[in-house]
Amino acid sequence: MEIIKITEDNIDKEHICCVITEKKGESCIKSKKDWLKERLKDGLIFKKLNVRGKVFIEYIPAEKAWYPFNANGYMVINCFWVSGRYKGKGISNLLLNECIKDSKLQGKKGIVVLSSKKKIPYLSDGNHLKYKGFKVADTLGSQYELLYLPFKEDEKVPTIKSCAKECKILEKGLKLYYSNQCPYTDKYVKIIKKIADSRGLNLEINKYENAKQAQNAPSPFTTYSFFFNGNFVTNEILTEKKFIKFLDENNL
Repeated sequence: MEIIKITEDNIDKEHICCVITEKKGESCIKSKKDWLKERLKDGLIFKKLNVRGKVFIEYIPAEKAWYPFNANGYMVINCFWVSGRYKGKGISNLLLNECIKDSKLQGKKGIVVLSSKKKIPYLSDGNHLKYKGFKVADTLGSQYELLYLPFKEDEKVPTIKSCAKECKILEKGLKLYYSNQCPYTDKYVKIIKKIADSRGLNLEINKYENAKQAQNAPSPFTTYSFFFNGNFVTNEILTEKKFIKFLDENNL
């Protein structure tokens, strides 16, 4: 099985797995590739199986990661996805081993990843990672976990920064924080903004443009975090249908 590493030289011709094709007029692929091009300069590594599918892993040194973690010296997994017919064939082990190998070559303390106790969209499979040796470093509420794989037993345990531990903000109303780490965010942010406007609602949008902003976020879900009346609601990208359902349930 051939592993391809995305570089500045091949990124324009290689697909990026999570979005391979798109409708005319959409810019999902461009937004993600533009984001990746800048992150490659920060040491991001994107490796994928040479197939036409969602089979890849993306990771970056914690100092440059777009997460509010205390994890200096670690490597942070942004996204780890093996889908469809490629599951159960040892490919996830292959990709994870690539991350472990690269992290050790760079002298990292270990690997960090945001996960959950049960399967939640856009988060890595915590049960699989624990089976591979990852341990719980920190928790957030009853569902979310920061997992880590230390290369030495006495390494400092990474944590979620205090700014993101409560997942609360002072502002009331509808507020969304997001970045272009996921190719679909811009597309759906525009859709739900239009819906909010049509109902006379103010949806305040805050887009992370750099690592410093994301590292001081009010939640660890910097790709997408939706808040209502100061409380975190979801990290799942809201489609038109899901957003309308939320508004209706809250009589908005």
